[in-house]
Amino acid sequence: GYHADRWKKLLTPYSSPIQAYFDTSDQDPFCMYNYLLDITTWNKNIRRGFIKVKITDYAGNTVESQMNSEASTFQQYKRVKILTGFHQDIEKIAKISLTFSTKTLIGPKHKLRILQMKLKSLNNPER
Repeated sequence: GYHADRWKKLLTPYSSPIQAYFDTSDQDPFCMYNYLLDITTWNKNIRRGFIKVKITDYAGNTVESQMNSEASTFQQYKRVKILTGFHQDIEKIAKISLTFSTKTLIGPKHKLRILQMKLKSLNNPER
């Protein structure tokens, strides 16, 4: 990431369109650590909902992502990429937990069956 006062001179030299994410937290020190969740499911039926990610380091420190504002659609063997942010950075991840929610109070509860998952730090791409 870059400080907001320097974004223009860093992004304008590119000739092709690019995407820039300017996320901040509501907690001091106001920075967000962004990760890309790349997930493939194998449910036979289509599932639509929200994913919350919780990561834990080897010392037991845990940080939970904010729930995305838009629902994702999960189809069998189709990859879905979700941008997720955390208030704190975890350098060495020991455990990843996912919570799937449809945000509905009425109706059956559905499970999301994971075939493959990758979690990549966008702030530290070498991880």
